[in-house]
Amino acid sequence: MIEILQWSTLAVCGLVAIARVPSAVRGKNRTLFYIFALMTLAILLSIEAPYVAIDQALGGLNVANLILRLVIFAAIFFVGIRITRGFGADTAYRLITGRIGMAAVALTSLIVVAVFLMMDTAGSSVGLAGVSAKNSRNGLLVEYYGAAGRAYPAYVSLALLPAMARAVGSRLPALVRVAALLLAVGSVAVALTLFFPFYPPSWAGATFLVNYTAVLCFVLGLALIGVASLIYGRSGTRQKTSTAK
Repeated sequence: MIEILQWSTLAVCGLVAIARVPSAVRGKNRTLFYIFALMTLAILLSIEAPYVAIDQALGGLNVANLILRLVIFAAIFFVGIRITRGFGADTAYRLITGRIGMAAVALTSLIVVAVFLMMDTAGSSVGLAGVSAKNSRNGLLVEYYGAAGRAYPAYVSLALLPAMARAVGSRLPALVRVAALLLAVGSVAVALTLFFPFYPPSWAGATFLVNYTAVLCFVLGLALIGVASLIYGRSGTRQKTSTAK
């Protein structure tokens, strides 16, 4: 079941990324292409077989996991920019791209890299399960590493959530409100990842469900915004989807 969810999510992201290539080549909505391409790479690095193959090519030190974390940071940053601009969420835009937002991404990135370098990361292991099992010190460091990796995406998602909630309850076109609802669900799912350390071991499947729910909701929500822009016209959509005045 988990593998089906992983590969199907990868397929959706990959197909949407490919569909955005012509527009990106023409210089239109390149941010959307970056988002879908980064999400595709992130999901690829989350699946065991491609993860192990890529990491072995990089030396078998789980550098692929560090790349995954940084790719997620980049993807969620572009997601934040795209959504805040599309919905005119000026406050959220400042929280993500202003001094606080830049400090948040810089600090969390620094912590992620520093903790990674402190671990004994030899031996490719998706999710760093093998690294965590080596000894208690590594196990603790993996927990810190995971917490730091979840912190920035949760920050961006919580910054976006109020604007998405307002858009859902607004008089915007139905398609835009559905997109906002999906983005809101995705934001909540990302925020829930902060509580992963408190999940009992028997809830391992729930962590996969939360992660992939977030990805699918963001991908589908952004795709619907793209469709809405075609239906209502670029300038009209910008005006109609602005929710933070």
